[in-house]
Formats: sequence, structure tokens, C-alpha cells
Amino acid sequence: MNRVVGIDPGTQSIDVCGMVNGQLYLDRSWPTAEAISDPAGFIELLATPAPPDLIVGPSGYGLPLGWAAEATENDLLLAFLAPLSETGGIGGLRGLARKLGTSELPVVYIPGVIHLDTVPDHRKLNRVDLGTADKLCAVVLGIHDQGVRRDRMPEESSFILIELGGAFTAGVAVERGQVVDGVGGTSGPIGWRAAGALDAEVAFLAGQVTKAALFQGGVSSFLDRQPERRPIAMKAYLEGAVKAVRQLRCSAPSADEILLSGRHATELEIRATLAADLADIGPVRILAGSAVHARQGAEGAALLADGLAGGTNRALVDRLRVREARGTALDNLLFVSPAAARRHLGIDDSL
Repeated sequence: MNRVVGIDPGTQSIDVCGMVNGQLYLDRSWPTAEAISDPAGFIELLATPAPPDLIVGPSGYGLPLGWAAEATENDLLLAFLAPLSETGGIGGLRGLARKLGTSELPVVYIPGVIHLDTVPDHRKLNRVDLGTADKLCAVVLGIHDQGVRRDRMPEESSFILIELGGAFTAGVAVERGQVVDGVGGTSGPIGWRAAGALDAEVAFLAGQVTKAALFQGGVSSFLDRQPERRPIAMKAYLEGAVKAVRQLRCSAPSADEILLSGRHATELEIRATLAADLADIGPVRILAGSAVHARQGAEGAALLADGLAGGTNRALVDRLRVREARGTALDNLLFVSPAAARRHLGIDDSL
């Protein structure tokens, strides 16, 4: 029996899926603040009704595949990209990850898009956020979905994933079963809550861009200030997603579907507009799985855990080269040096 669990930590909710031999037995979603405030209860849930063989834990921007119990404080700083003084949502998720690492559960942390060797180095220059670890999990569900729905082997699966989350809009390009490019929520189009990629002059004029600032300046900010101008906000939001798809299609020329995940993917207005604007590439579909309550990333994380544990999704995971992921999210910086970025995060390289 192969019992596995996947966790998708989001801005608004933390979702969990559990599977036994590919069949769903755990499907939960609850507010992030509640889960963070009760880590003992969260950990107890993961071990009910029996301890799993493997858990894919909340990995933030990602780390090379490894056991949570062996992760150092430096590793967690690199995964969540916020100094220890950060006590907001990111700090809370890092604290939950730390608790998971000290539990007796078999938890692993997984890479983000930038750690994968299937993404060419030139696409990583001056980039940190090409897609967080939960986006990689959504990709796993996407490949699995195409396998079931279109009878495709992992090496035949090509698509563009667009996540329309509660805060960010992000995208990942999959070419023949491998991630080849991505635009992260902080480096991509405008999101529902977040501004996405900032004009550098805007960053300069802000004087200081805090971690909390990354979660503002999006559609909801515009609607709060000028609700009568909703059509403009929605045009920016939808056009940004369309441009992200077309940009990523350059890296995945075989992609013939656009798969949507995230909180806003179910809105009819959004789906209809994207389907019309992207019809020349392929159909626009909601990324679907077996879970009813948990988001796509959680189910994808469970499928990833199954593959890592030698289950039926092993070939899919091998194709993604998750085990071969290396480095850190800071390795390709030129605008600031990786060493300066590490110091800014408070990383002690003597540890």
C-alpha cells in the first residue's frame, strides 16, 4: 500500500490531499491563518488515519529535493525568501514548514521551476520566481490529467499552465512532459491582489519594496480605489494572462492546450474571454482532478509524492527530473550578487 499526502500552501488557504494507491482519501482546505496558528493539529491531521509513507510539504520558492528533517535554517530562508524578522504570512508558512521538519512524519521539500535542469540557464538570468514549488505540483496534475483524458504518455504531454490565484497570476510552459519555462507571480502579469512584475521605476519611486508590498497593487487594489473602472482592471488582468500564454508558447511550441488553475479560474467571464483570445493555440480548460475541496496544487503534490515513493506516477516524476534539481533560487542573479541577496535574507554561510 502506497499512502501519500500533498500540501499546497496558499495566500488564503492551505490545502491537503491524501492518496492510497492513487485513490483519494483526504481532501481538505482551510484558511492559512488557522492552519498556521495550530501546527500540532495540522500535523495530527496528516497522520490520520495512519502515518503516510511520504508527504510533499510546503516548499515556497523551492529547494532541491530533500528531507524536511535535514533542512537547515538557511534552507528555509532560501525556500521562503524572507528574513527571520518577517512575521507575516510568509513567516508563518516558514514556521509551519519548520514544525513539519521537526515532526516524525516523512516530509520532503521539493524544487521550484528555477531549480530544474530542464529549464535552460539563459531563461534563469536575473530571475528568482519562475514558478513556486506548488506550480510544479500543478504541472504534475496537468500531465496526469492529459494522460487520463487524452491517453498521452508523460513525454507526449505539452501545455501552458496559467494559475489565476487569489493573489498572483503565474504561468508554466510544459514541453513533452518537462518544464521548460515559467513566469512567477512576482515576475509575471498583474494578479488579483498583486501587481506582478514591477516597472523598475515604480520600485525606485516606492523607495522600499517590502515582502508585504508584493501582495498589493493588483486588480483588487484598483477596484478598492476606483470600483467604477472595473472594466479597465479586468482588461489588464485578462490581457496579462493572454500575453503570458503567448510568451510561454515560444518556449513550448508543442503546447496545444491552456490549463487553468487557481481561485479565479472558475469564473465564467474569465474563462470565456481567455478561450476566445487563445483559440488559435488550443482549448482553454480548467485543470481538473479528483479533489473537491483542495486546490489543484495539493492533488498534484500528492501525485508527485506517489511518484517519488515508487508508485504509479513514477515515470511522470522521472520525466520531470525532480530528483536532479540543483542550486538555489539566487544563483542566477546579476542585478544584485547572490552573496548580497543571501546577506539581505540574513543567511549565515558559516552554518
